[in-house]
Amino acid sequence: MTVAPEAPGARPAAGRPRTTLPGPPRAAEPGGERRRALTQLRATDVWAMTGAAASALALTWLLFTRLLPFDGAVGFVVVAYGLFLLIYALLVSFDEDGPAVVDRIAAAVVRSMGLLLVVILTFVVCYALVEGRKALVHANFFTEDMQRAGPLEPLSVGGALHAAVGTLIMIVLALAVTVPTGLVCAVFLTEVPGPYARFVRTIVEAMTALPSIVAGLFIYATAILGLGLDQSGLAAALALSVMMLPIIIRAADVVIRLVPGTLREASYAMGTSRWRTVWHVVLPTCRSGLTTAVILGTARGIGETSPVLLTAGFTSELNLDPLHGPMVSLPLATFEFVKSPEPTMISRGFGTAALLMALVLLLFVVARVIGGRGPGQLTHRQEHRRVLASRRDARRFAERRAAPHPTVLTEPGSPS
Repeated sequence: MTVAPEAPGARPAAGRPRTTLPGPPRAAEPGGERRRALTQLRATDVWAMTGAAASALALTWLLFTRLLPFDGAVGFVVVAYGLFLLIYALLVSFDEDGPAVVDRIAAAVVRSMGLLLVVILTFVVCYALVEGRKALVHANFFTEDMQRAGPLEPLSVGGALHAAVGTLIMIVLALAVTVPTGLVCAVFLTEVPGPYARFVRTIVEAMTALPSIVAGLFIYATAILGLGLDQSGLAAALALSVMMLPIIIRAADVVIRLVPGTLREASYAMGTSRWRTVWHVVLPTCRSGLTTAVILGTARGIGETSPVLLTAGFTSELNLDPLHGPMVSLPLATFEFVKSPEPTMISRGFGTAALLMALVLLLFVVARVIGGRGPGQLTHRQEHRRVLASRRDARRFAERRAAPHPTVLTEPGSPS
């Protein structure tokens, strides 16, 4: 590397030597401007956003109360949001150029949409908890079924145990079918490309938009009417599997495609077969993404109502046998409770909805604990096995070095 000569009168830098170019000293940044990190907010950004929000609210209030015959909360929010974007773009244009203005508007829209989703989710969760608080404070709501509770019974009698147990049985059976089937199909679509794989991918993409009532009718016609299966938890699990399978296959297919091809090539270069590469390289690398695919499929199936009503029926008693007898789920129980005109039943319905959300959260946490580790992150047992294997290798190498080398006898005059 060629080092440019130092400028006359320049002082030597302390510590690590640096390259100094001759000529007049340059500004800290090109053009004399201070470089700005894109991930940081300046004070002008905060003031522009605050001023735009205040101005939009004031103008919207003036339009709705003084100038125009507008009313309604939804219209007020929509008009205020549109005025906020216009005023914010105007304020940003005073300091930035065209591309920066477009970038700020896009960032404001994306962040506001994210905030809107968080607000809606918080409202739904809090509303279910507030409306169901009268039922959730009773311990019998979690330990009893509705066998001895009628519409006029107080909240101290009956509960949603039969619905919670039925939901767990159905979703466990559905996961036992969809997880291995969906992952194997996703691996096939990615690792064995061809016309048949493209045909299967097209069918899977079309099934992601399958209405739930169609899945329930399919299982009702084939399993119940055709094969003679009773209306039971198993039939409902099969209907939920039809809904969950395309979601898991599609999401797992996308995740497996993201695995770098260099990892597969390195495995093949070591002489490993295709399926051993998939089992030991591809699937462990995308373990976290596969967990997300399973969570998405579970969320799709656990909230379905119509397939369960067609294939499992409805009951007020606790049924632990998934092969015989009707079985109810939490969404179906919520629907049956809420449509009653009695306030106690409505409270039970919102309490059941809150219990369903808690169950989904529990399944999410369990799935993250089981498969949420990233590539290369080992469990304590796997780390212990790796340490023991390393010690065995070190001991074997030490014994090989300590072993006497065999003596090779050579004839006189021959090279050693």
